[in-house]
Amino acid sequence: MSESMGHGVNQRKAIQMTPEEIDAFLAERRPMSMCSIGADGSIHAIAMWYGFLDGCITVETKAKSQKVQNLRRDPRLTLLFEDGDYYEELRGVELVGRAEIVDDPDQLWKLGISVFERYYGAYSDDLKPFLEAMLNKRVAVKMHAERTVSWDHRKLGLPPTRPA
Repeated sequence: MSESMGHGVNQRKAIQMTPEEIDAFLAERRPMSMCSIGADGSIHAIAMWYGFLDGCITVETKAKSQKVQNLRRDPRLTLLFEDGDYYEELRGVELVGRAEIVDDPDQLWKLGISVFERYYGAYSDDLKPFLEAMLNKRVAVKMHAERTVSWDHRKLGLPPTRPA
């Protein structure tokens, strides 16, 4: 194993993203993996779109969904955002913290517009019926992050491993 591929060398600090890089990464349009704890202790992981509410990563989901039931019982939540296909391209952010279930209609509406604009484009009042349908019987799950872990393998300056 060669040191050029990072074997035997602690490169944790070298690949950490700065707070500004984390913010820019999370602002990109991407899905994320949301992990809650099931009643039997197993991890329930699901891919989700997300928006922002009061600066926090937040999702809208069915009020009776499995993830909401899990989070009502145990609010511990982990979110994983990732990108890259090859080792030298890998980057990601893991947020670990606690979920807040938000059912306030005004807050849910703000989130709905945030999610809509991230994944579909600009919102206008003529889209109100679509957004109302999207938010029907939904709640928001707001992440209060307590720990952030990040990595960006592009900082290692490794040679490409992508097949020719």
